[in-house]
Amino acid sequence: MRTDDFNFDLPESLIAQYPPSTRGESRLFVLDRARGTNIHTRVDRLHEYLESGSLMVFNDSKVRKARIYAVADDTKARVEFLLLSPVSADNEGSGSIGAWPRWKALCSKAKRQRKGRSYSFPEGLAASIVDEYEEEKIVEFSRPVGDAYLELHGHMPLPPYIKRPEDKSDESRYQTVYARSPGSVACPTAGLHFTPAILERLRDAGIETAWVTLHVGLGTFLPVRSETVEEHRMHEEWYSVPESTASAIRRAKSEGRKIVAVGTTALRTLESAAAVSGGGFIASGSGKTSIFIYPGYEFKVVDRLFTNFHTPKSTLLMLVAAFAGRENILAAYEEAIRLGYKFFSYGDAMLIR
Repeated sequence: MRTDDFNFDLPESLIAQYPPSTRGESRLFVLDRARGTNIHTRVDRLHEYLESGSLMVFNDSKVRKARIYAVADDTKARVEFLLLSPVSADNEGSGSIGAWPRWKALCSKAKRQRKGRSYSFPEGLAASIVDEYEEEKIVEFSRPVGDAYLELHGHMPLPPYIKRPEDKSDESRYQTVYARSPGSVACPTAGLHFTPAILERLRDAGIETAWVTLHVGLGTFLPVRSETVEEHRMHEEWYSVPESTASAIRRAKSEGRKIVAVGTTALRTLESAAAVSGGGFIASGSGKTSIFIYPGYEFKVVDRLFTNFHTPKSTLLMLVAAFAGRENILAAYEEAIRLGYKFFSYGDAMLIR
């Protein structure tokens, strides 16, 4: 399968640079994959398009202020680091509260940042690169670094297609209202549309809610550079499914109710957990996943998907193409472009049912 089969032309003007003025007021494109029909509405009316009794599963991962700046000790050049996850035998990527001396990281002008090079960070913090693997560097700090330090000196890791300076409002708007488990370096953006009022409206409509955690890392946002889809390899990301969620899914499945994943990360978590348990009935637990979902994949758990509009030739677009059908998705995206829907993190939403 060719990577170019998942390409499309997107006007730059449709890449959302800011969130909507009010959270939850984005447009909603409802795609009925069986009938091939579309409905255009708003996110705050989502409850009208889901079956009563459905179970919606949200990713509660919290975005770290993981983008931080340093000065190279030798050249005095400013270097940007994106701290991906701590390096620890017990807690690597788990989002545990604490601080760690070593982190996996990406950095600007990566070819110049070699093993042995040292840097000065804010508050007298020193660091050096002690190892490197493909895109990642292993950075060792002079003292452990955790979320307390990053809250003071880090910046929200806005994606590169948001071509503007960071805004103070991004600290809250590039974070879901229910985020509670720190560890992501990109937001699970489908969740950005939800407000307490929308969540309450869903519950009033007889829709149950549950939570999983997947810390978004390279596995989610690294571009596909291979000519064929099958050649691409996903990086591992840490996930967790609590027993309360696993039992809610088992109960819903046994009663014939629909499972709705809020975002591709929630979907990948559920499908990963199902693969570990050996079937559609999920067991609780945590682990790492490198699951890569593209057309031909057979879904074991998820029946409905609420998601944003994704970048051309990305693993996310391949996932929604697997869920809805490539032709359906590309036709829907063409219609969304014609109607001026906004794309990517701060853009509009799609419900695939």
